[in-house]
Amino acid sequence: MKDRPIIKLDLTFGDKIIEFIAWLSLAIVWIMTISNFNQLPEIIPTHFNAAGQANGFGGKAAIFTLPIISSLLFLLLTWLNNFPQLFNFPTNITKENALKQYLFATRLIRYIKLIVVVIFGMIEYKTIQNVNGNGDGLGIWFLPIAIGMIFIPLIIYVIKSKKAQN
Repeated sequence: MKDRPIIKLDLTFGDKIIEFIAWLSLAIVWIMTISNFNQLPEIIPTHFNAAGQANGFGGKAAIFTLPIISSLLFLLLTWLNNFPQLFNFPTNITKENALKQYLFATRLIRYIKLIVVVIFGMIEYKTIQNVNGNGDGLGIWFLPIAIGMIFIPLIIYVIKSKKAQN
């Protein structure tokens, strides 16, 4: 890892779009949470089982848990993306392939960052809908969709990374 080149990466137009959508999504989650807080009952769902049914409850201030966690993860991943030479790669990093591998890896982090905010935002939205009587849990499809949203980009990244090994 010591021998990996340090390269300053320029964001492509696509990268900038993903960053913008991620920041916008994070802002929307916070706006949705804050704007609905006063209308929430004192007890809200705080946990959902694999079938998407609420199985844990707490005070309404718990509604801020997911926006706080997603914000912290978002900021951590944003900061971490400045140091791709520290990432764990599925291939050996050389001076010849470093730029391409770093671009793939930082793009993956960007996608993961957006996906985390979207998934947490969906849970937040469904929680608010449930307490307002407009929903019943997260739904049976939430977990498979969330898992797919996370693992499909990871699989694509590993395949691209392996193909571009040299």
